[in-house]
Amino acid sequence: MSEGLQIVCPNCGAVNRIPAGKPVEKAKCGKCGAKLFTGKPVEVTDAILPKLIARNSTPVVVDFWAEWCGPCKMMAPEFAKAAAAMEPKVRFAKLDTERNPVSAAHFGIRSIPTMILFKDGKPVAQTAGAMRAEQIRQWIESHL
Repeated sequence: MSEGLQIVCPNCGAVNRIPAGKPVEKAKCGKCGAKLFTGKPVEVTDAILPKLIARNSTPVVVDFWAEWCGPCKMMAPEFAKAAAAMEPKVRFAKLDTERNPVSAAHFGIRSIPTMILFKDGKPVAQTAGAMRAEQIRQWIESHL
């Protein structure tokens, strides 16, 4: 991508253009100043998720979860490990299905944890059930 990347700020939702050759790992939002990548999953809401999926040049993997879900809690640190290993190549996001029912309904989430991998604004893969970090990484890489 010689023209650079488009990265949506998970903090304010602004779309940032990162010039080719600039280290994405150090990029900050031009609007709010937040780091665009922290090596950790970002919490998203119904309001920002559509923009995050549609406007990011990088693939986005979303973990649909809920506070009451035991397997979701078990997978959370593994999802974070995968994010630390794979960002900024892939954006990692978490969406609480109890607080954000619109997105959960839109994507037909029936069991949690469920992960959906989006590329170029479209879902390219979906899986349900808790996974270890290495399994998450392999699952993502097999669909990119």
